[in-house]
Amino acid sequence: MKAAPSRRDHLRAQLADLKMPGALEALDEILAGLDGGTLTAPAALDALLQAQIALRNHRRLDAAMRSSRLPAVKTLADFDFSFQPSIKREQLDSLHTLGFLERKENVVFLGPPGVGKTHLAISLAIAAAESGRRVYYGTLGDLITSLEEASQAGRLLHRMKTLTFPSLLIVDEIGYLPISRTGAMLFFQLMSRRYEHASTVLTSNKSFEAWGEVFGDEVMAAALIDRLVHHCHIVNIRGNSYRMRHHAELHRALGTARSADTPPRSRSRTKEAAAT
Repeated sequence: MKAAPSRRDHLRAQLADLKMPGALEALDEILAGLDGGTLTAPAALDALLQAQIALRNHRRLDAAMRSSRLPAVKTLADFDFSFQPSIKREQLDSLHTLGFLERKENVVFLGPPGVGKTHLAISLAIAAAESGRRVYYGTLGDLITSLEEASQAGRLLHRMKTLTFPSLLIVDEIGYLPISRTGAMLFFQLMSRRYEHASTVLTSNKSFEAWGEVFGDEVMAAALIDRLVHHCHIVNIRGNSYRMRHHAELHRALGTARSADTPPRSRSRTKEAAAT
């Protein structure tokens, strides 16, 4: 007579039938915790579901990294708020609940180079991707180049639809490179299409007052800003550059290493030479 399947085997079969590989992989460890008394039944159930959610989010992020052109994985947990006290942590925590996506609102990060604007913009994209939203990243220069090339190839409408569709579009580095009038007009068309239809996160090292110079047209820049800030969260960052801090720390570390590697006799000769 064939033995009935064990409770463990039964659970394995059910998780496989439900297509829950993350929970299936964690099952043995969770059951061991139950058997050993280190996990209660509710805690075990929570751990099982969390294992599946973690795998799902990981797969979503992998897919997003392939399709969205995100340059790196940067999360809010990795951001050093102590180095940028001008940022309100509560505002960023609220934005990462992604309510602004549901309301089709925009986010604009303003501040000098190196203060973390791109990091925070990408962290919102990562959170959106993990929640199953479609995201797309591009610098302003890259996006305009793609629009100009599509226009020349007779595929502008298709490209516009492609960039309008994502729930979240990241437009990075506004103000770093000059823009042609044609490029500015194409970008304005794209933002007009996304207005009140989908959210856009933008980063710029220029204040809004300087966008007329960036886009080469004060009237167009004013109309663009009007659409962006109508439903918008603005994050002004005033602080030091992370990259400059890293260079300073590296310089100090190298200086310390050179000092430690210098033989005592050489150091004394250096002092004698300085004295003479």
